[in-house]
Amino acid sequence: MRSTLLQAALISPALLYLAACGANDRPPGEPHAGTETEAGHADHANGEGEESGHAGGDHVELGASEAEAAGIKVAEVTTGPVSGRLDLPAEIRFDADRVARISPKVEGLVAQFFAGEGDAVEAGATLARLTSRELAGLKADYLNASSAERLAKEELDREERLWEQEITSEADVQSARAAYAAAHAAREAAENRLHAVGIGHGVLDTLEEARDGALAQAYVTSPIAGKVIRRHASLGETVSAGGDPLFVIVDDSVVWADIAVYKEDLAEVNEGLAVTLHLDDGETLAQGQITTVLPVIDETSRTATARVIVDNPEHRLKPGQFVTARIETGAASSVLRVPSDAVVSVEDRLSVFVPTGDGFRPVEVRTGASSDGYTQIVSGLSAGDAFVSEGAFTLKAQLEKDAFGDGHSH
Repeated sequence: MRSTLLQAALISPALLYLAACGANDRPPGEPHAGTETEAGHADHANGEGEESGHAGGDHVELGASEAEAAGIKVAEVTTGPVSGRLDLPAEIRFDADRVARISPKVEGLVAQFFAGEGDAVEAGATLARLTSRELAGLKADYLNASSAERLAKEELDREERLWEQEITSEADVQSARAAYAAAHAAREAAENRLHAVGIGHGVLDTLEEARDGALAQAYVTSPIAGKVIRRHASLGETVSAGGDPLFVIVDDSVVWADIAVYKEDLAEVNEGLAVTLHLDDGETLAQGQITTVLPVIDETSRTATARVIVDNPEHRLKPGQFVTARIETGAASSVLRVPSDAVVSVEDRLSVFVPTGDGFRPVEVRTGASSDGYTQIVSGLSAGDAFVSEGAFTLKAQLEKDAFGDGHSH
């Protein structure tokens, strides 16, 4: 495609010429046709275009001499080789395995923050401290259960010694064993409740020596390394387990590029194909391979998703960003094609201009692979149709000018 500067250099003088000309300025008897094909071709394209569909009622009135002066040329659609390459839209997304939505495991008041939005954190880093009556109660239950278990064990040991000395009865020994089993189960249950809210053995082993007020302290930690992108609370606010995430942390060192694959192209898109991601200006952002093609077609967009997992160590790819994915599908094949510069976007639809009896109009097309300056035409035009091979950007610019009431009426 031409660069923006080159387009501006070519289009500006053409627009000046178009603005100075009009249908009413055409000399009597001047033919309304293109410059590289016979009038019959223009009529043929006019008829064919109605069947293939055009992009709205837009139309540029322009005679043959005016078109020639503006650098507009017309040719016929032909077949030719286009290498196995598809340019498809793609969206950058977070890797779902590298996103952490962190909620507290107990209810409490936010007493202190250790990280805020934009901060980079390591896995296991402490993010916030809560004051939690719920956690204090769970710890107290554990301490009581541990104390009861120790007493039950001491009583069982005493009864067993007395039994060996034939001082106590077997019934008393069995009763002590039952009491110890119950106390042990109660302590295990209290311990498991603490494990469920993130309290490990390192904390449990020091509970009895904890300083005053420490039983109520709960800490929120990060399960992954990454950057904090959301923090949904303020100091002193009550937060609950299972509520809205207190923090959202993402690791964008690896991202997904989800490619929208049209159903017509699905047969050519497979796992393992090489993909290059680039911006509209052609700048290459990253390279990778298709890791999976999801076996579902979206009901609204009628596209499937091909996913590329991309290393992003320099964070150039931003989740939510839209890029173009160039997929290398295989060897060249002979297809219906036009010069890539002949395909322009008119009212957000890819279109090719075709000649009419008194000018040119855009016809909506469905494109396929592009290579070596040519683009495959999947639908919208047929072999032999007349189309604007040079000057499509000039005609597009005139349409946009006319849309603001500055040019010829449509």
